[in-house]
Amino acid sequence: MQKRLFLLGLLWVAVLQCAYAQLGGRSAFSFLQIPTHARVAALGGINISSGLEEVNAVTENPALLQGKTNRHLSFTHLNYLSDISQNNVQYTFDHAKYGRNAVGVQYLDYGAFTQRDAAGLEEGSFNVRDYVVTLSHASTIEHFTVGGTLKGAVSNIAGNQAFATAIDLGGTFKHPQKELIVGVAIKNLGLMLKPYDGGDREPLPLDVQLGVSYKPEHAPFRLSVTGHQLHKWDIVYLDPNQKGTINENNEEVKEEKSFGDQLARHFVVGGEFLLSQNFQLRAGYNHLRHQELVQENAGGMAGFSFGSSIRIKAFRFDYSYAKFHVAGAGHYLTLTTDLNSFLSKAPEL
Repeated sequence: MQKRLFLLGLLWVAVLQCAYAQLGGRSAFSFLQIPTHARVAALGGINISSGLEEVNAVTENPALLQGKTNRHLSFTHLNYLSDISQNNVQYTFDHAKYGRNAVGVQYLDYGAFTQRDAAGLEEGSFNVRDYVVTLSHASTIEHFTVGGTLKGAVSNIAGNQAFATAIDLGGTFKHPQKELIVGVAIKNLGLMLKPYDGGDREPLPLDVQLGVSYKPEHAPFRLSVTGHQLHKWDIVYLDPNQKGTINENNEEVKEEKSFGDQLARHFVVGGEFLLSQNFQLRAGYNHLRHQELVQENAGGMAGFSFGSSIRIKAFRFDYSYAKFHVAGAGHYLTLTTDLNSFLSKAPEL
């Protein structure tokens, strides 16, 4: 009981800190915001209230570390833009003394870059890589679950390393009769322990999120709506160098921020079509991504994402396609298995 009260208290303190946070400029370690598995990528990239039976859901909200996910192992490969790739491994386990836990490793490789001197002459090549190690714990009190994730992150640019530590805090409420889940999460609450050589410490990509998922009774679908960046109202960026339109008086009119667009950029919508226990289809829309990456004369699919899931015995395969820009998209492939099927006689920890 004391441990559960401590988690609740820590979550409340973090909410108060975020309510008074003053954010400005750019954040470091932005790779912490990249979706880590196919399911959430298909649902628009952000979802903190769906996936109780999903081992990877803990990466979105540590309070989703519940359900029948003991001894589940998952591996995700992301074929990102250009030659950038990401791999993520997640494992959940129950401990007789320490309760429900999960560990994860995330590895992001940006590929090789040509190194040149001040005169532009080629001197060789260098690599850029990012790493994250996570440890999560969750505890349930009746219909409420609270959880936390401790993160250790390393960013390596040609041997120049920066280190950071952060925590994710989350909570969920599961309706006792209906398939309704409400989630709240505070992501990447932490600091840069060591900046890059010659650089300054920068803030991490803090994000306060609130989401709800609902499956109507007897309906073969689940809908989710997630609000993000709730600690900061204005997340619209207007390029000051962008030319405006010319009105009837031959005057240039610059684009202005509208209330509707500012509000919509805070929300991500996702849907899951539960065709059977072994086959699902998914789709999502991220308005912020759409507005920032869409091009006027090059189609409007930026911000949309699609995916599917198929289960064959003890294995589940998830695939998603997330459109970012006319220049490319992200392809996620996640393989998940229940190790209990292979270790049914293994003793409990």
